[in-house]
Amino acid sequence: MTNRTNRHPVAVLVLPGALPLEFGTATQIFAMDPHYDLTVCGDTDTGLVPGCGFSITVAAGLEALDDARTVIIPGYDDIDAALSAELLAALRAAHARGARLVSICTAAFALAAAGLLDGRPATTHWRHAEQLRQRYPHVDVLPNQLYVDDGDILTSAGVTAGIDLCLHLIRTDRGAAAANTHARDLVAPPRRRGGQAQFIDRFRPEASGEELAPLREWMLDSLAEPLTIGRLAERANISRRTLIRRFREETGTPPMTWLTDARIDRARELLEATTVPVEQIGRLTGLGAPASLRATFHRRLGTSPQEYRTLFRHKDETKDGTKDETADA
Repeated sequence: MTNRTNRHPVAVLVLPGALPLEFGTATQIFAMDPHYDLTVCGDTDTGLVPGCGFSITVAAGLEALDDARTVIIPGYDDIDAALSAELLAALRAAHARGARLVSICTAAFALAAAGLLDGRPATTHWRHAEQLRQRYPHVDVLPNQLYVDDGDILTSAGVTAGIDLCLHLIRTDRGAAAANTHARDLVAPPRRRGGQAQFIDRFRPEASGEELAPLREWMLDSLAEPLTIGRLAERANISRRTLIRRFREETGTPPMTWLTDARIDRARELLEATTVPVEQIGRLTGLGAPASLRATFHRRLGTSPQEYRTLFRHKDETKDGTKDETADA
């Protein structure tokens, strides 16, 4: 039996509108381990959990952060809500005295609001990554990663990525065997690398302008062709420099980056919805030979095309690789 005085103190800091799965992840994983001493705290009771019909009553106030060696903040519902000055000051003080700060999902916004992510890499749920980047431009947002370990500050994407990060913390503190034991209890993968990508809906960003919309539509119809900046500028009837500037203004990315993202999106569609051989997908999408396709997938998604297909392949398909429309009938 581990003596309580030798346990690692963990404070789960509950913010108003805490998300139940993220809260449950942090509390269950660390409460079931006798090597940790868990306290649920906050600057106020959270009230009703959004959409769940129950509330969370905290056991302690912000003073619990004074003794915590690890502070875990589960995601919360309203990322536009202002956090109290006392709460942000408590986070800064905990970090200054050496506590390890951990955010799950949208809780990265709380760390950013406290100024603790400035100049540091961080991630959050992919749906909110662009908002985090725009609101806190000094944060190095890595939207495609499951979790980011930056030493004394760690951030993760949503729900299952929070499990990955909590297991990573236990692996760091107590070794692989302890983390694997927890993973078996949770019926979860024992280890997913933080650099593995979140499986987002679409890589290419939404455009905020329409001047180059016809060019982007043509690019989507011409993915298999060898497109260059020169050819794109000629198609738009503008100079290369003007093309790059306007494209970035409308999409937030350079044209060739947007093109690569669009090609990855199309490759994912083919892997999910058809039985087109992987060897042909690189040619159909403009991503090149199979080796180039695999390298692109490993770099951007942290997995191979075949592994991606195994995970996401639709089951309602005919033998010729087209979708079986009768499956929806």
